[in-house]
Amino acid sequence: MNTGQRSLPRPLLLQLSALAAVILLPFTLFQPIAVSALSALLVGWRAYTAWHDRAAPPKWLLVPLALAGVGLTWLAYGQLLGKLPGLAILSLLLPLKLLESRDLRDARAALLLACFLMMGLFLHAQTPWVALCVGLATLGVISSLARIQDETVSFRHSARQALSLCGQGVPLMIVLFVLFPRVSGPLWGLPLDAFGGMTGLSDHMSPGTISTLIESGEIAFRAEFKGPPPPPSERYWRGPVLTNFDGREWTQRWQASSLEPPYEVEGPVYDYVMTMEASNERWLLALDYPAATPEGRISDDFALISRQPVRARQRYAVQSYPQTRVGMEESARALGQSLRLPPDRNPRALALAAQWRALRDPAERLQQALGFMRKQGLQYTLYPPLLGDNSVDEFLFDSRRGFCEHFASAFVVLMRAAGVPARVVTGYQGGELNPIDGTLVVRQSDAHAWAEVWMPRRGWVRVDPTAATFPQRIDGGIGQTLGAGEPLPFVARQDWPLLRDIRYRWEALSNTWNQWVLGYNTSRQSELLRNVGLSDTDWRMLVALMAFAIAGWMSWLAWRSWPARHRPDALERVWRRLVRRLRHEGLPQHDWEPATRYAQRIGRKRPDIADEIRRIAERYATLRYGAATVSAADLASLRRDIDRLSI
Repeated sequence: MNTGQRSLPRPLLLQLSALAAVILLPFTLFQPIAVSALSALLVGWRAYTAWHDRAAPPKWLLVPLALAGVGLTWLAYGQLLGKLPGLAILSLLLPLKLLESRDLRDARAALLLACFLMMGLFLHAQTPWVALCVGLATLGVISSLARIQDETVSFRHSARQALSLCGQGVPLMIVLFVLFPRVSGPLWGLPLDAFGGMTGLSDHMSPGTISTLIESGEIAFRAEFKGPPPPPSERYWRGPVLTNFDGREWTQRWQASSLEPPYEVEGPVYDYVMTMEASNERWLLALDYPAATPEGRISDDFALISRQPVRARQRYAVQSYPQTRVGMEESARALGQSLRLPPDRNPRALALAAQWRALRDPAERLQQALGFMRKQGLQYTLYPPLLGDNSVDEFLFDSRRGFCEHFASAFVVLMRAAGVPARVVTGYQGGELNPIDGTLVVRQSDAHAWAEVWMPRRGWVRVDPTAATFPQRIDGGIGQTLGAGEPLPFVARQDWPLLRDIRYRWEALSNTWNQWVLGYNTSRQSELLRNVGLSDTDWRMLVALMAFAIAGWMSWLAWRSWPARHRPDALERVWRRLVRRLRHEGLPQHDWEPATRYAQRIGRKRPDIADEIRRIAERYATLRYGAATVSAADLASLRRDIDRLSI
């Protein structure tokens, strides 16, 4: 019978169902609940039929189930093309294939589909958790293939085979990882959603833009300082600078950029390395005010700009000088743009600030604005009410409830109406020091907006109206600023020490994984090779090193798998003394020939020594097959008889 047509045994079906569950588990973290629920239902159905030896459902029933899965995918994503919809459909095809599997050929097809799904997991995320799931699933696939090949193999034996085969492949994997030339950027970009799902700051800001980010615990970037990190009051990570205002939304103005910063750096310096997550935007986060860096350019509003959109995790070194004076000789055009306001919006705020123009010192107008905001009884909340076209008026005089973008926007409008150039700066404020690896972790929940005002003889000066109204926002974070009963993001909670410690350790592990596995780029490869004495390496040398290492390991495996040569013991070595002497006389012993039969053949050809040869052979056979142990005296006696033999 053709082995591909044999029916599937019950243990193999259960193992395939468990394998599908392991592979599909990580998909629940990023795909719609309805799709995950349908996949789990189908896998459970197949496991139930296998456990109770029930027949699989008829194939005609699988067609509407497949159509239902496609429909759920369409409803969830609005399309069927792209990375995420494609992965969702594949996650439904695997359990459907198991439900229709009847023979070993179907099982092999299901395992092939499982391999596609494992690769698809890496298209979405490359975290240690995903790598662990894929590693376990790989062992499961190899174990299942072993049981398909031989149905009598137990699960334990097939698992040992899978571990052995994977262990033999680990050195090859390490060689290819270390020596294979690095390729920049992801290889899995798809036209429709290659870089979809990325969260972060935007190049525009309207009420509610940043408060939405606060609910996300995703890491925006990590910073490793060469020395103590800056105090919380200086942890302002500069992002997009917004100048244009239409009465409701803030946007960037056109900005020039250059390799050298438009200011002279001065004062203390912070030297650090940033590891920024993908954002699909061009800005690189940095503390005020960055010096020149080869990874980017510096705009005329002092933001660090990447040459290309950040579509993969990026690591770059920065030096920042927070006490640098910037914009001392700002152009009249830039100052004029920082004073513009739509005349038909927010009339109450404009009328109030116009009264402050009588104060000659811009610093006094600034204090008037901050004092007014403190006295208004404003509340800091993640869920402010919806605002209309006159958003600043409604926030300052009506609702009095808002988030940092409301505070920054209202303050800048007041400053401009008072005749002081001002603009909004968005970015991140704060960061949490991980005690495990010493990195400063900044999350999307640390997103913030503040203001900059231009002062004669001082240039652009940072003013944080949120911190001026709620000072605890800087030192205590968002958790110390929200009102009683306000829902607190999980990552901002400090009342669960055990979970916080687990999170620290997991994020430290993830950071190490990111730096040395996912972040193993061309520079890291060159650095590693230099550390082992290979300073000048090009692709030819890398190919030669890979070929040498692979050939060496394959030779080792071939040597280990070669049939083991028989090693004679002490008794056999004594017997071979006689065989060697007789071989020189043209009387060799055949490989198949027992000692006593060999002695009989020698006796026929040499009657003169027939009796002695027979006694030696019988004594050797008795010691070999009849004695429990062979003493040194027995060996010595046999050796003397052989040496006294006259041939």
